[in-house]
Amino acid sequence: MTGPAGHDGRAAESRPKLTGADLALYGILALPLAFAGLPVYLHAPDFYATSYGLSLAALGSVLLGLRVVDAVQDPLIGTFSDAFAHRRKTILLAGAFMLLAGFAGLFNPPALTGAGYLVWFAANVFVCTTGFSIVSINYQALGGIWPASSADRPRITGTREALGLVGILTASVLPSVLRNRYDAAAAFQVVTLVLAVLLVVGGLLFLRWYGRHVDTSATTGDAAARAGGFRDLLRGGWARRFYAIYFISNFASSIPAVLVLFYIRDRLAAETWTGLFLLVYFLSGAASMPVWQLVARRTGTARAWGISMIVAVITFVWAFTLGPGDIVPFAIVCVLSGAALGADLALPPALLADRIDRAGDQAIASRYFSGATFFAKASFALATGLTLPALDFLGYVPGRPAEAEVGLYLSGVYALVPCAIKLGAAVWLFRSLGVISGTQNSDR
Repeated sequence: MTGPAGHDGRAAESRPKLTGADLALYGILALPLAFAGLPVYLHAPDFYATSYGLSLAALGSVLLGLRVVDAVQDPLIGTFSDAFAHRRKTILLAGAFMLLAGFAGLFNPPALTGAGYLVWFAANVFVCTTGFSIVSINYQALGGIWPASSADRPRITGTREALGLVGILTASVLPSVLRNRYDAAAAFQVVTLVLAVLLVVGGLLFLRWYGRHVDTSATTGDAAARAGGFRDLLRGGWARRFYAIYFISNFASSIPAVLVLFYIRDRLAAETWTGLFLLVYFLSGAASMPVWQLVARRTGTARAWGISMIVAVITFVWAFTLGPGDIVPFAIVCVLSGAALGADLALPPALLADRIDRAGDQAIASRYFSGATFFAKASFALATGLTLPALDFLGYVPGRPAEAEVGLYLSGVYALVPCAIKLGAAVWLFRSLGVISGTQNSDR
């Protein structure tokens, strides 16, 4: 008979106690990883368009193609990492080198022609994002197989994701601050240097944790014996149910992420407040991590995830009612919905770790987490591919005030549609609590 968190508690008391120092050593690597991710997709297109005259259409097409490649290769990276788990440190170092080399090349290009800049952009984004995927998949897998009780796993993921949000906040503020003093090229040279320092310091601290807690000999032969692909994992009933709910929940969250800048500028007429809105949203997400850890400990991780979805719907649906000048009400929405973000980031990885522990699947942990990254990226791509054409069909023109019917359409797609989808994911999760938490057999 399992407990509310979906773990049977066998030998739970014998597991090493999680210390704050170990949590910090493990979680610190998330900061430079998150810091690197934001500028690649947020700042790099504008940098190449304004500095080198590339068209946004060409840059957008390249990024769309690279996003598809990036998502598809994640399960392959997971399978490869499992097969060579005994060389995980080498894989991590190679991925970190690719990440830093691609980032440095992207923001420090040599003198080229117009077409040459586009090729350089594509090549370095590919190298950077591939390195990012290699590091993040293996990094999450190591957290997933770190021996801990089910109640403690949200502490592991919560610490990691909170530090990741600090990285996102730093990356969102630093380029703007530097641009007030330097030109674009010089500003991103400084950003590259900061990333290098963060990655080296974070990596060295993380390797201290790695040396204490990772036993490479334990999975060397087992990984080879259980060779297979991500499709083999999806044959299990638990994986199909979990990833489906995870995909739908992420799809709901991706819609406002795609549209937030349009909504703030053209519906609220508050473009100058964009930075503040994003700041309070991500700060709220980071600050809420301890709260969701407590909720998960009291109710179980799967139930806490479902509760967070309901909180997200209740707090975010009010964005539909807002209009021009509603700065304070939207800031409140950002604070409250940002609190639900903390659960969305921390609890699904904890559920994956619980599943790996229950099933004895430590040898294929990378496969589990590569599936999560694949479905997260796929949901964002689908949100982009559906919402922008839909708004274009409904008459919305970016850069023009969205008033009357068009304003309602923009608000509806931004707030009502994702809330309805998120509510559907929550209902499905609550109906599947036994399967997701492991109290019911899910092999079929």
